[in-house]
Amino acid sequence: MKPGFYAIMSAQFFSSLADNALLIAAIALLLQLDSPAWMTPLLKLFFVLSYVLLAAFVGAFADSRPKGKVMLMTNAIKLFGCLVMLFGVHPLAAYAIVGFGAAAYSPAKYGILTELLPPEKLVAANGWIEGLTVGSIILGTVLGGILINPSVAASLLAIDIPVFDSHIDTPPEAAITIIMFLYFIAALINLKIPDTGVVYENINKNPIKLILHFSYCFKVLWKDRLGQISLAVTTLFWGIGATLQFIILKWAESALEMDLSRSAILQAVVALGVAGGAIWAAARVPLKNSLVVLKYGVIMGFFVITLAAFQKHQFGDYVIHLSFIHVPAHLLFIYIFLFTIGWMSGYFVVPMNALLQHRGHVLLSAGHSIAVQNLNENLSVLVMLGIYSLLISLNVPVQVVILCFGCFVIISMALVIHWHKSNQKEYDSLHLIGEEKH
Repeated sequence: MKPGFYAIMSAQFFSSLADNALLIAAIALLLQLDSPAWMTPLLKLFFVLSYVLLAAFVGAFADSRPKGKVMLMTNAIKLFGCLVMLFGVHPLAAYAIVGFGAAAYSPAKYGILTELLPPEKLVAANGWIEGLTVGSIILGTVLGGILINPSVAASLLAIDIPVFDSHIDTPPEAAITIIMFLYFIAALINLKIPDTGVVYENINKNPIKLILHFSYCFKVLWKDRLGQISLAVTTLFWGIGATLQFIILKWAESALEMDLSRSAILQAVVALGVAGGAIWAAARVPLKNSLVVLKYGVIMGFFVITLAAFQKHQFGDYVIHLSFIHVPAHLLFIYIFLFTIGWMSGYFVVPMNALLQHRGHVLLSAGHSIAVQNLNENLSVLVMLGIYSLLISLNVPVQVVILCFGCFVIISMALVIHWHKSNQKEYDSLHLIGEEKH
């Protein structure tokens, strides 16, 4: 990999680390405000709203200047969102500002990969980017849980700066202050990202024409026989992933009697599995064979359904003794199970992501193709989280929610596989993988 790739990875790691730690801190802030339970998943919904509303514009913005500078500017927006949350703005509104920065950050982050690297390195690059991103999700989620832990928060709040009253008085506020430093580190690393020298001529700044051009890009990717399959899979995956994140928190409270600080660790276990699957895919699945991983989406759906049957009391008080570590049997079993779900997720989404980026780069520009991808993926997130929030507000048991969710995963992935097979019967499109931009 070129040296600039490692700067991109480092900046993405710290920015994503802060995003995920901030989500846990924002949830804690909502609990502190005695907000209703259905409002918690709305945090993610408000975060991704900008991805949908700005989809027609962020691609052109990312292509209009060196992508390292775009990443620096958008990290500053995230830092501002943290700051206003700290000073009393409602968590939903403040997290929406962070989402605004993330929406503009994403096309630059992924678009620069296609500018910096040849097509044959995209699966490996995506594997490392996704693996590192998921690593940051793991650490960010755990960090958020640690920072809101009463004993840790008490130590942070005990720090006294002479002649300065920070008005930071609660665990969530102390956590947000630490998270702001992570965004600042990401911004400093952004300064080290090189200019690839790629220039997109005649970038339009007229909003109407940008919307029309975005509509054209949208149609191009959905009409492409490879683009439509990879776009369908990644769209489903991100909607599923975002919803599963909140389902696990709710399920841990109901089935395992865990509080927010401890249940955040379960999210980290899933994310660790995704990282492992992503890195394994990067090493084992070449771009030419990217579509062979589709079946793992169906298998993952069956695993999700099985999750509904787990209850803490089924394992009694058994403890597993591993050398110097003593782990309750129910926790060890759940960790392995959730890790497996994550592994399959990472293994099948990374090749699909790489294939979609490749087709977008061949047919469109880097920024516009990623913006189309973001619109589809985050519309999926909005719809699925909206449905989940509705089910929670109606007091539907979380086990029923999991069953419905798992069945949806199985059916939707089976339909995508059938769609791909039908396409191949009409026309063998696999030879297009790896072609040069035209």
